[in-house]
Amino acid sequence: MTTTPYADPRLLDPRLAKFNPLRRILVHDDFNSGTHGWVELIGNHDEHGDLDTVDEHMSDFRPPQLSSCSFFDVGTHGAMSGTYALKVATRPVTGHTGVAIRRLTMSGRGKVQFETYFAYKAEAASAENGAATAPGGGRWDANNHPSEQQFGAFTVATDICDGVRYHNVVRYLNTDLDHRVRHQWVYPTVPEPTPREHFEGKLKLERTADFTAPNPDDWKPFGEQDMCFNEVPTKVNWHYLRWVIDTSTRKNVELQVNDVVHDMSDVPVPPYDEEYGSLQNLLNFYVSVRTHTDVRNFLYLDSVLISVDW
Repeated sequence: MTTTPYADPRLLDPRLAKFNPLRRILVHDDFNSGTHGWVELIGNHDEHGDLDTVDEHMSDFRPPQLSSCSFFDVGTHGAMSGTYALKVATRPVTGHTGVAIRRLTMSGRGKVQFETYFAYKAEAASAENGAATAPGGGRWDANNHPSEQQFGAFTVATDICDGVRYHNVVRYLNTDLDHRVRHQWVYPTVPEPTPREHFEGKLKLERTADFTAPNPDDWKPFGEQDMCFNEVPTKVNWHYLRWVIDTSTRKNVELQVNDVVHDMSDVPVPPYDEEYGSLQNLLNFYVSVRTHTDVRNFLYLDSVLISVDW
């Protein structure tokens, strides 16, 4: 008589089997069935709901969209699984950022893991949109494509408060502000500016400022990694990302992208000096994409799974 080894029943579901979750699944967002609470990040407005009081640099982050990844040359590409991915897009304005946020709270403390399959692209050039002649693009040689240097950066981050407020942040810096290829994972050394600091007059950011850490000198590398851009901006290859943080210690743990694991145990997480009311047990995740040229940049998420060991 043969026996069947015990298998995690989650592995029998192909939507979950492509992930490697911790003990308890908190969120599984399959964007074939909707946006699942991922919305545009918008700054705080006053008690009258006057949107003109939103900080200028947060007033045009654009809402995420469900996308079938359609392109001018191949038509509808589709997501990794099914038809729709979540698309976060910039405007074709140097320094513009697109942001999508998922708002949760914590019912415990411990390891939290964010997993996704993602793709990033600059907008494909056509005879009409002018992307081919925008700054940042190199020369096409039938292999490397100029659009790879027209993609700026994408970020995965948290906003957490357990009495102390802090942000765990990882960013893939594809190119710097001078369009030079970096292919680095970086982190901010300062807390993200807040609407209250702006309201109190402590700082003022312009419309295209980097809202996570405005000064480029406040970003430090912790790893290098080449991605699969695959020659042209309409070839979509999905990358696996797994990021672990620990809310019991307010620290980073590790980042895995495809087959590369980056130890983040020594990557600091700067806390805020001030307390922020009405944020107890806050557990937010956001993703952003930022262009360094006058070419739209896109971040696509096939699906997201957040799990915990509480």
